[in-house]
Amino acid sequence: MSGNVVMVSGIDTGIGKTWATGMVAGVLHRGGCRVMTLKLAQTGCSGIADDIREHRKLMGLPLLPLDLNGLSCPYVFPYPASPHLAAQLAGRQIDPVVLDRAADQLAAAFDMLFVEGAGGLMVPLRRELLFIDYLAARGYPLLLVTSSRLGSINHTLLSLEACANRGIELKAMFYNRFQEEERLIGDDSRAVIAEAACRYGYDVPVIDLPAGGQEGAERFGREVRALALCTSLRVHQQETRTDKT
Repeated sequence: MSGNVVMVSGIDTGIGKTWATGMVAGVLHRGGCRVMTLKLAQTGCSGIADDIREHRKLMGLPLLPLDLNGLSCPYVFPYPASPHLAAQLAGRQIDPVVLDRAADQLAAAFDMLFVEGAGGLMVPLRRELLFIDYLAARGYPLLLVTSSRLGSINHTLLSLEACANRGIELKAMFYNRFQEEERLIGDDSRAVIAEAACRYGYDVPVIDLPAGGQEGAERFGREVRALALCTSLRVHQQETRTDKT
């Protein structure tokens, strides 16, 4: 296991994983961290993965050679379905060794690597291999994306229980308020989720994904930097504090 790799997953598909991955990577990139993103598998497209394109846009970067040669997303399948089925229909099968090789190569080349999963935590990469078990076997810490939409409390608590049962380290949760219809419900759901996380042993920050506006983006940046995910930034900040004393 590489110590500079963090997984990003969500309580469901379409929950905001790609947005969260790109936004977090962008904050660290602009702060001086040599950061990269990896998408394990993308379905419903061909060529360069749509999610990788979105990552680079949010990071303020063009497509890179490692995107053009497929290293940043080892598996892309045209059929829009769960990775195991999309792979099967393409006459292929997702090989964990290939995923590990891509993650190891990128982790060795950059200070920090964020790996975005496909779908929710329990999605099958192969019929006999769930994403959450792939994650647990490698010991990577997790950033979990949840939301204020109907059903999120149930889905989030099930996800937290599944993580706790497998001994997965949770670094933070990101709360997606996009298309939130009523603030009262959103605020209550957020509080319930945070309290439940503590009961599962996860006393972690719950960070709102910025929906727009400078104030929200600045707050998000501060909260992400406070997670101290990037070792090179932690060293730089420590050296800066030492120089001032």
